[in-house]
Amino acid sequence: QVQLVESGGGLVQAGGSLRLSCAGSGRTFGTYAMGWFRQAPGKERDFVASISWSSSTTYYADSVRGRFTISRDNAKNTVSLQMNNLKPEDTAVYYCVQGSSSSVIRTTPTNWGQGTQVTVSS
Repeated sequence: QVQLVESGGGLVQAGGSLRLSCAGSGRTFGTYAMGWFRQAPGKERDFVASISWSSSTTYYADSVRGRFTISRDNAKNTVSLQMNNLKPEDTAVYYCVQGSSSSVIRTTPTNWGQGTQVTVSS
């Protein structure tokens, strides 16, 4: 089991940037794919981005491609989400997730962080 702890959420104006970070505990962090989901009030959690254990493969939701960048540092047990050109539609609780592969995690994450609020004002 890897415990995921998120940080970096906050309030930002449209067009601005935020960087979310997720710290994982345990010695097996580097063997798992990692990713990010988000959930707006009253809506389902949606896939945002994922990355393979070696960082060789990434996936992005169409709504964030070109604006968001996912990265990881296995030596530090961290995964990050750089969010640029933020829009009010990006407002949601963002969750760090763990899964078996960067592809499968898009539909079947197996471990979740606690979530961090991102609010984008217009």
